[in-house]
Amino acid sequence: MRWKSLQLNGASPDEPAAPVPPGISPAGACDETRRATAVPAAARGAAPALFERGAVTRSFDTPGFQGMTFYEVQARSIINRVPEASKMAFRWTINPYRGCGHACVYCFARNTHTYLDLDAGLDFNSKIVVKVNAPELVRKELAARRWQGEHIAMGTNVDCYQRAEGRYRLMPGILTALRDAANPFSILTKGTLILRDLALLEQSAEVTEVGLNVSVGSVDKALWRSIEPGTPSPDRRLGVCATLTEHGLRCGVLMGPVVPFLSDSPAQLEATVREIAAAGASQVSPIVLHLRPGAREWFYGWLGEHHPDLVARYRGLYRSGAYVPRGYQQRITEQVTELARKHGVGRASPGQARAIGRRRPPAPRTATSQARRPADDGNDPARPPGDVQLTLL
Repeated sequence: MRWKSLQLNGASPDEPAAPVPPGISPAGACDETRRATAVPAAARGAAPALFERGAVTRSFDTPGFQGMTFYEVQARSIINRVPEASKMAFRWTINPYRGCGHACVYCFARNTHTYLDLDAGLDFNSKIVVKVNAPELVRKELAARRWQGEHIAMGTNVDCYQRAEGRYRLMPGILTALRDAANPFSILTKGTLILRDLALLEQSAEVTEVGLNVSVGSVDKALWRSIEPGTPSPDRRLGVCATLTEHGLRCGVLMGPVVPFLSDSPAQLEATVREIAAAGASQVSPIVLHLRPGAREWFYGWLGEHHPDLVARYRGLYRSGAYVPRGYQQRITEQVTELARKHGVGRASPGQARAIGRRRPPAPRTATSQARRPADDGNDPARPPGDVQLTLL
């Protein structure tokens, strides 16, 4: 089954509740959720059937988590193989969370929530599965004799730096394990919380290849508030890119999704690429909105409410399935490529990039670490994804 890695190892409803994870204050959790294992899910009307044995259901009173429920599980495995048939450009992933508080209406990971007997709409936004033993599992699996040290991608399903990470703090342990194993990895995020782990990223870049990208489809703030209501603003995400660049870490931008008829005009594309260049991005990769089952229905509900005049045009554009016609994607790619050249994406020095938050001088780099990092010749500022699926947007 697709959720096998989330099932618990022999836990029973009579066992005591799991300990509060690092960074969680027992006082911060609602009393009625601390021992969710003691009551079957059907009786308490809370956890889905998958988590009926052994999962802890927890909610918090803090404003950022109101209306959200967290299912803390002990995962059986954490480094996941990407199916061979996938268009992904990587073979292994780590996903410490399922569901995402970013609540992006287009997120195509939505349908994966239905594998857990949850819905792809509000449940995906508000019922978050937390693999509380993820850091320990990462260290264990990296040390296994069968592991070959291959690249691991993070942030490809749901964002590993979503709001829940601020409370559960799983990523520091994951990054520490990857650093200690000198295992190459990449992160794609919309979250500014990645800057909390800046020191770990710098240390990792000294011993292995580290790929960093932020996702910014448009700098239109009205569209952002409507379509990505739980995310930091586009300018704050680009500020993350600038700060990483300021500290000597290459950071690219996944310019996605480009939303047909809402963020795809020449002026809108140029405004976005101009800001990406100003942030010192090493590259920009455009990707047009795609609508898979689960995401498709949720997106059309949003479209009908906010832009009813576009529904018929969307049904025509996506009549063949989840993707726009190849010609449309090619046109967007060509436009962004030309704009990236015009605005100098990939040519800004750290000192020219914008940054948010506190700055400190870049850590000194050894000759070995410099040799590990690919040269930036400025000849490929925009890297079109073609048929390669870069992320679960």
